[in-house]
Order: sequence, then C-alpha cells, then structure tokens
Amino acid sequence: MTDPKSTGTIAFIGLGHMGEPMAGRLVARGFALRVYDKRSEIVDAFVRDHGGVAAGSVADAASNATTAITMLPDDAAVRAVMLDEGGVAQSLPRGGVAIDMGTSSPGSTTAIAAHFAGTGLAYIDAPVMGGVPFAREGSLDIMAAGDPAAVERCLPIFAALGRHTWRCGASGSGHALKAIANFANAATFIVHLEAMTIGRKFGLETTFMTQALVSMCAGRQHPLEKKIAPQVVTRRFNTGMAMGLIAKDVGIAAELAHKIGARSSVVDQTQALWREAVDRYGFAHDQAEVVRLWEDASGVEL
Repeated sequence: MTDPKSTGTIAFIGLGHMGEPMAGRLVARGFALRVYDKRSEIVDAFVRDHGGVAAGSVADAASNATTAITMLPDDAAVRAVMLDEGGVAQSLPRGGVAIDMGTSSPGSTTAIAAHFAGTGLAYIDAPVMGGVPFAREGSLDIMAAGDPAAVERCLPIFAALGRHTWRCGASGSGHALKAIANFANAATFIVHLEAMTIGRKFGLETTFMTQALVSMCAGRQHPLEKKIAPQVVTRRFNTGMAMGLIAKDVGIAAELAHKIGARSSVVDQTQALWREAVDRYGFAHDQAEVVRLWEDASGVEL
C-alpha cells in the first residue's frame, strides 16, 4: 500500500455534505490536508474534529500543496475556485494536479481543462457515486478522467476514498459517466415509485410489492444484468420474449393506471416507446432490439 505521505499535501476545498466526510476520511488514512471552505466556522469545526490544517483562502490552501481537490456544488463554483484570481490554476505549484470530485457539466470540465493546458498543471475530473454513508466508510465509486499519468498518480487518494476507480478516458468523460449514471438511477427510482403507486391504488400491499419487485426486477432480473450485457451488447437479441408481447404487457399496466385513476406519466411514455418499436421493427422481433430506437436516432451502436 502506498504511503500517504508520498502523495504530498492535499488542498481540500469544499467541506459540505460530501466534502466533509471525504476530507475526514483522507485525514484518518494519514494524508496531509490543508482545508478551505468559504464558511470559516466549518473549517474550524473540521480541524477540531478531524485534524488537518486550516487555510484562510483558496490560494493559501493550494500554494502549499501538491494536489488540490474541489468538492463544490456546481460548475460556476468550480470555475471560480479553479480559474479566478488567486485560484488553484494560479496558486498550485507547477507539477501539481487539480481534481474536481463534484458533479459538473462535461462541457465545463473540458473548458477548464483547456485553461490548464500548458500551465504545468494537470486537471482531472473524478466525480463520486455513493452518498454520505459511503463517503464516511470509504466505499465510493470514483470515475476518473483526464491525463492517464495524472490519474495514476492520484490512485492512492482515490483508493482511500472508494471501493473502485473507473478510468473513463479523456477529460470530461468522468463527469459524463456520472451524469448518465444518476439519470439511470433517477429514472429507475421513479419507474418503481409509479409502478408501486399503481399497485397500491389497485389494492396491493406496499411491503409485499417491495419484496416481490426486488425478486422480479433486481439482481439477476435487472435489465443491465439480464438483457443489456448478455443480449444487447453481444448483439444476440435472443431473450426469448417478443417485442410485441412486452408492448402488450406495458399497455395493460397503462390501461390499469388509467382505469383506477393512478398517475401514469412514466408508464404512458413507456407504452408509446414500445409501440413505436413494434411499429418500426415488428411484433415478433426480440424485446432486446428495442435498443434500435436509440441507436438509429443517435447514430451509435451499443
């Protein structure tokens, strides 16, 4: 295991809901931190509770570090901390690495990276997934992108914070993966909420539905594991279920929602997409071929 002292001092900027436990984890694992937040009382509380050195400004934190990590709420905050007068780009000693570990727009990330080009500093995006409990226990998923050598250099830091570091490629691709992962999770969340609301309106019991849907929709039954990886990515398209039959079943769910007066915004849109797929590709085609709706429109192939 790499000695944390070999990575030098880290300037950690942003001690909010995620930044505080992440920075605390690094201190606990032996990394030297200089911490800054625009709320000085938060900095004082962190140093009191966890350790590290309080910094009075971004420049104070970064000028005495070899790596600068930001955990900030949006693109504008990241851009200001990185590029404004006295920011990380001006203050971090040459040869250093700046890391945005919050959730930012990939376009903003690549624009900031372009400002860093030629400065003698590396800029990488490494957003995290998992939330506060996983930040505290160091089991986040980390999506790192940018210069491969800089990513490699930061692996000991990422190992202290997470269970896996996904090396995504060029600058901005870490933030792109984070965005689509959150979209997938958010969509799955509301799909299940709508399904269960329809079921509850019909008269099914909530705990029973939760248990049944875990068995029928999660793990080996999750579409990523059951259909996308083995059937779509391989182009086998051989799940054993016709596209038209899935469209029929979704139609039954939509009809049920309408009949009992349950909200049906997601199921209606889902029904429309499956009907479109059947109209385009045929009732008997395998359900996995529904992916062609997105591939044909986007000009890519999974």
